[in-house]
Amino acid sequence: MLVHLDSVDDPRLADYRNLTDVQLRLAREPAEGLYIAESSKVLRRAIDAGHVPRSFLLAPKWLPDLEDVVGRFPAAPAFVAPEATLEAITGFHLHRGALAAMNRPPGRTLGDVLATARRVAIIEDMVDHTNLGAVFRSAAALGIDAVLFSPRSADPLYRRAVRVSMGSVFQVPWVRLASWPDDLAEVRAAGFTIAALALVPGAVSLDAFAGRDHERLALLLGTEGDGLSADALGAADVALTIPMHGGVDSLNVAAAAAVAFWECRSAPAGPSASSTV
Repeated sequence: MLVHLDSVDDPRLADYRNLTDVQLRLAREPAEGLYIAESSKVLRRAIDAGHVPRSFLLAPKWLPDLEDVVGRFPAAPAFVAPEATLEAITGFHLHRGALAAMNRPPGRTLGDVLATARRVAIIEDMVDHTNLGAVFRSAAALGIDAVLFSPRSADPLYRRAVRVSMGSVFQVPWVRLASWPDDLAEVRAAGFTIAALALVPGAVSLDAFAGRDHERLALLLGTEGDGLSADALGAADVALTIPMHGGVDSLNVAAAAAVAFWECRSAPAGPSASSTV
């Protein structure tokens, strides 16, 4: 149902207001079962993953590109307005001209996710949504079967994390752990070796570790700056370091994750495919 807006004060636009207020959105969106998908590509990936839109907010020039998507959900209003009006509503310029307010999917259980996984990433207190989105994109591309994260970590369905991941947060199963680091015991009980990426004495070189046979492996990554807590390190089976050159002692956590995912990838079950996404 197309709705051409004639006022920025329309009460039906409540889902789209104050999108730049991070703290407000982080409190509001999970509580209201909502998240925002930005750009036509991300929106399509969300719908392909089975997510259901509440409404759409579009610039007129994006209507032809999304006409088929809007038509699949006739009960979800498609609000259309000039870009200046959209900016007044959301608080920022929509470079990609399309948003959707989406219903959050039901959460997964740790047991269900671990049952079929061979490689998982575990994240402790990662608060930067750009880093989290980048980790998810690398996870999808490099064979990580699930992402687990501590209670204080960022929201994977926050708009920026979704955008940076290019919708990979819809593709890779994830679970927010309820008890940290106690839930790592369930990961180990499922047969996973827990390997922490950390600059600590006695750490094993990543390239040497990756050459071993690991049937089920969980790679544990820490927060930006401080890295892993002592409790998380104590719950790991081994600590790993990435060999460095040029006087550099460490990588950004998202970059380190990508390196570790690649080095520790499991053998593919079928033909591989390349991508330029």
